Amino acid sequence: MAIYIALSTLTDEGRKTIKNRPERIKEVNREIEAMGIKVLEQYAVLGPYDFITILEAPDNDSVLKMSVELGSRGTVQLMTLPAVPVDEFIKTLK
Repeated sequence: MAIYIALSTLTDEGRKTIKNRPERIKEVNREIEAMGIKVLEQYAVLGPYDFITILEAPDNDSVLKMSVELGSRGTVQLMTLPAVPVDEFIKTLK
């Protein structure tokens, strides 16, 4: 399983949804888990992104499908990045 970092920004529609139903955040996380992707950590943040989510997924294709599914709803824009543990990175460079 690989680690991914999802940076998400809510659209106007997404902000309305979260304001009226903040529990929707956890519902979406359960939908992500149903896609075979584990939500390891999630943080609401200030700045250009609204949430940072740390995911564990079997492969890039799974994350791609998740990103398209969530993005197609029109409530969130995602940037998903594969993450390489530093020890693994150093090992690769040697």
